[in-house]
Amino acid sequence: MVEKPLVWVGSSLEDLRDFPAEARRLAGYQLRRVQSGRMPSEWKPMKTIGPGVNEIRIHTGIECRVFYLARFSEAIYVLHAFEKRTRQTPRGNIDLARRRFAELRMLRTKRKER
Repeated sequence: MVEKPLVWVGSSLEDLRDFPAEARRLAGYQLRRVQSGRMPSEWKPMKTIGPGVNEIRIHTGIECRVFYLARFSEAIYVLHAFEKRTRQTPRGNIDLARRRFAELRMLRTKRKER
């Protein structure tokens, strides 16, 4: 199976680079699993963001999360990466991922129209 490329939406790559070293390493490992067609070790669907969006859950001393979309054949889209400091995912993180998901859908629609 050919690995799908990662497409970083917005500041998601820079945000992931700000993770502590161990969380960054684990996030990379989990994204590599997704690229090769497997599921991450610990994840959950994020239907509140959009259909097909999943959350990679990274547990180190700090909780980190990565929202991604892998349902399209051309790439895996990383929508958002952040450190989670409260039990519930902060509304701002969900809203940001929703906006990026909507922008991605519009961009893909425009490409198809060409």
